[in-house]
Amino acid sequence: MTVTAHPHFFDGKFQEGKGEVFQSFDPASGALVWEGSEATECEVEFALLSAQKAFLTWSHTPLSEREHRVKAFAFKLEEHRESLAQWISMEVGKPLWESRLEVQSMIGKVALSIEAYHQRCASFGSGNSITRFRPHGVAAVFGPYNFPGHLANGHIVPALLAGNTIVFKASEYAPAVAQKTVEIWRESGLPDGVLNLVQGGKKTGQLLSHHDGVDALFFTGSSSVGLQLLQSYNDHPGKIIALEMGGNNPLVVYQVSDLKAAAYLTIQSAYITAGQRCTCARRLILPKGEEGDYFLKLLEEGIDQIKVGVYSDTPEPFMGPVISERVVEQLLAQQQKLIDQGGKILREMRSLKKGSGFITPGLIDVTSVASREDREFFGPFLQVIRVENFDAAIEEANRTAYGLAAGLFSDGVENYEQFRNRVRAGVINWNQQLTGASGAAPFGGIGLSGNHRPSGYLASDYCSYPVASIELERMKMPAHPSPGFAWS
Repeated sequence: MTVTAHPHFFDGKFQEGKGEVFQSFDPASGALVWEGSEATECEVEFALLSAQKAFLTWSHTPLSEREHRVKAFAFKLEEHRESLAQWISMEVGKPLWESRLEVQSMIGKVALSIEAYHQRCASFGSGNSITRFRPHGVAAVFGPYNFPGHLANGHIVPALLAGNTIVFKASEYAPAVAQKTVEIWRESGLPDGVLNLVQGGKKTGQLLSHHDGVDALFFTGSSSVGLQLLQSYNDHPGKIIALEMGGNNPLVVYQVSDLKAAAYLTIQSAYITAGQRCTCARRLILPKGEEGDYFLKLLEEGIDQIKVGVYSDTPEPFMGPVISERVVEQLLAQQQKLIDQGGKILREMRSLKKGSGFITPGLIDVTSVASREDREFFGPFLQVIRVENFDAAIEEANRTAYGLAAGLFSDGVENYEQFRNRVRAGVINWNQQLTGASGAAPFGGIGLSGNHRPSGYLASDYCSYPVASIELERMKMPAHPSPGFAWS
């Protein structure tokens, strides 16, 4: 199934585009999935003008009508859930069971966003003072490839509810999923110009993010790109930017009775989505001694049971490919660098198929690596660090400039209370996989993981701004004018 596309969408129509040829490929087979063109400067301009024009009407559309439109989108998603899941799996390689869960999360996001908007952005006040919330204007939404439907949707739905209009730039790895999602929005009856799509890579992103017509930018992706965007907005305090940038996430296992359950949840934390979730565990922190040794033995046995395969395989695999062969090469180079620095391979990452993103899950003991690089290895690669005691485990957990997710597997509530109070992260789980984020909670981190604009349930907070007013039907002279002023 291949799409030759009219890739861009603005003024309520899909446009053929005049830029350079732009393609996406199945990371499992290397087959062409989607072909279109990269947005030109003029096409980005047209999309922004379309959004600006629509904002005049959409921002004054009653909230009840905006709710109706996003509910209609959820209804249409139900109709297309299997088709969209197939496109997600084909374009980014996820097992179909995962893609189906992603589409379900997209559907669930609508009701959660409506609830959050009413809770966080309802008008309030007492007496003559009232506070209301207004949309920013035109929001640029940058989507990632690991959840090409759900994470972009997590910005788009609350932004539309707040009254913003949108120009959406999808990941260059997932243009087909973006096109299919926008087609579903179009079917739902969203007015022309409210949601616009431009396809492309780095150049298109720069054209959009640096344009004066953008009032807000909502980004999910790497810290390197996020920091560039943040710096480019330094001279624009009137524009809001919300960043979600991943993490070098620690998982501590300490004083656990059910080590087999801990090993299973570690696999769920590190290797789900081929390690391509921003909340995936990157550093596994274990005590030295028998408990840590036995846990590692169980974990290695569990890793050996992971089935890697194509989304259409029967039975379904646990793990599909990473997004591209180039990423495989980068991961293997990073693994070799750690080996050269003294890391001990416990389970080696290996390329499984030339021309694809298939790779085996890796586990490496880096305890003896003196100067470990603080970076996010975005793939199925877990580093083991052995420590002397629980204090040392917490110190190691905090040895990062990131701060998205952290987890503790431990039977003791006292351990968890100490962990929760001392570890720096926006998501902290106890006896639950790191990748088990709740849509009814905030989602975001600190440091290199974000800029204090959490998404999830709190996305409504960055999609609008408060306006405080003191309102009187009539003005009148005060009984006692201010001191030092005499009316003649």
